[in-house]
Amino acid sequence: MYEPIRTPSVHSTRTRTTLADTVSDFPHRSREEELDIQLAAHLAALLNATDDLRAVAPSAELDTAAERLAGQVSRLRRGRTPVRASVAATGAGDLAALHQRAHALAGRALVVAASRADTAAAILAAERMDAHAEAGGPRRLASSH
Repeated sequence: MYEPIRTPSVHSTRTRTTLADTVSDFPHRSREEELDIQLAAHLAALLNATDDLRAVAPSAELDTAAERLAGQVSRLRRGRTPVRASVAATGAGDLAALHQRAHALAGRALVVAASRADTAAAILAAERMDAHAEAGGPRRLASSH
């Protein structure tokens, strides 16, 4: 009734070839490695937003936060330090909008840090969320209208 299959399946990983010879030659990352990459990216974006804030409204608290963020990014990137623009070179912007952006980035970092069970990064992200909410983040802006 059915004709037997005479050729190997195109879905077989043993016979399927690619540019890198075989499917098994592709690097595969674990969930943990993927979360490290995501968390490092969110923290690096938060560091960038913090540097932008430092250019507009310099403070010792933002300097400390930037150094802590840089340390966490370096840890997640296995010692590679994040690339940063000098504070003087970054453009000025609306302070409230910068705080909103930083608050949102800290929230994203917190979600990934919690998923990864990275206590140090989660605490830092939560502290940054609180600081940006107090300094002009979403809650303060909503109540000022």
